[in-house]
Amino acid sequence: MAKIVEQYIEIAKKRNPGEPEFHQTVEEVLTSIEPVLEAHPEYVESGLVERLIEPERGVSFRVVWVDDNGKVQVNRGYRYEFNSAIGPYKGGLRFAPNVYPGIIKFLGFEQIFKNSLTGLPIGGGKGGADFDPNGKSDAEIMRFCQAFMTELYRHIGPSTDVPAGDLGVGAREIGYLFGQYKRIVNRYEGVLTGKGLAYGGLAGRTEATGYGIVFFAREMLKHCGEDLKGKNVAVSGFGNVTWGTVQKLNELGAKVITISGPDGYIYDEDGVSGDKVDYLLELRGSGKNICSPYAEKYPNAKFFAGKKPWEVKADLYIPCATQNEIHIEDAKAMVANGCKFLCEGANMPTTNDALKYLMDNGVVVGPSKAANAGGVACSCIEMGQNAGHTVFSPAQVYEQLETIMVNIHKHAAEASEKYGLGYNLVAGANIAGFEKVAEAMMAQGLV
Repeated sequence: MAKIVEQYIEIAKKRNPGEPEFHQTVEEVLTSIEPVLEAHPEYVESGLVERLIEPERGVSFRVVWVDDNGKVQVNRGYRYEFNSAIGPYKGGLRFAPNVYPGIIKFLGFEQIFKNSLTGLPIGGGKGGADFDPNGKSDAEIMRFCQAFMTELYRHIGPSTDVPAGDLGVGAREIGYLFGQYKRIVNRYEGVLTGKGLAYGGLAGRTEATGYGIVFFAREMLKHCGEDLKGKNVAVSGFGNVTWGTVQKLNELGAKVITISGPDGYIYDEDGVSGDKVDYLLELRGSGKNICSPYAEKYPNAKFFAGKKPWEVKADLYIPCATQNEIHIEDAKAMVANGCKFLCEGANMPTTNDALKYLMDNGVVVGPSKAANAGGVACSCIEMGQNAGHTVFSPAQVYEQLETIMVNIHKHAAEASEKYGLGYNLVAGANIAGFEKVAEAMMAQGLV
């Protein structure tokens, strides 16, 4: 069976040359599900895996807009609709200069299993553009979003494909995108999630991913007989995911000792909490660097320019910045510092060789497709809110979110145990997510 898995990986590489991020996630997932394929030869016979690694649909389109100087700008937009076996395609839009098909495919493929793990009826997709919103005026961002949606609208819908935000696409961008969609189709429908509260958005959605990560981390530690309270936690990034993570960690009694930005990271032995978090939000809103001004305002904090926080000794590490931010040398530093737990907040933040090193050295890893599924889970709750023409309170949202994250951990742990892998959440999450999708695909025939 290992040989067959290798063949599938080679197929993905051959069909998608020059896309290492996509190759990486395919290899990580397919290696994990090898025991499932051995137990279900019908999956191999039906070509299920070959179908799974090929998007059901992918579009690339030109986005033409005019900047504030009257100059015409041209970007490229994408939407890859990977799998709709268990529900309409669901996944965010990413606006960043490094966006290209390999990034979107990696994110879309991961989304299949992440969405499956939530237990909610949503398939996997992802999209975006090589547009950088940093340094752009509100008017420029509005014009870009309107141009982007003028093409994208024909491919999406509340029962077909429901995009959300991602890196570079926050509440402002979602608002402009939704307004243009409504203008074009002349319908008010829940075609986007992450909307503002005034027009159908979900209370608590902004912090949902971060809260969910901490709920998952709590379950990891609980399984191992430990508690979050009193633990020192090293966190990277300071976007919405990091903000929610820091907020919930503080609430549960942990101490956040690092955050990071483009300029480096800060180590604050006193803990990042209270007015410090408010100051970071202020800095982020200003578009300035995060870490160096923080260290100036709080002199007990130390600033490490151009570095990542994985050299800091901590009880728990939560990377929340971007993909592949933890390399093999970082993994070695973590192990040398006695690392016991890593809970992935960003999508695929750990390279495959670093992941293997950590796990080989006894580190318990909470994989991103399980740990950060709280964001898309709340997006689906928003879809239900819109479809039911109702409004959920923050308490109702948090209660649903916590239940979903506890169940994701439970199902991942049980799937790992079922196939004799012990407490391996990386494999367990892949297996649990795959099994549901595979069952649905088999039931629906060769489509």
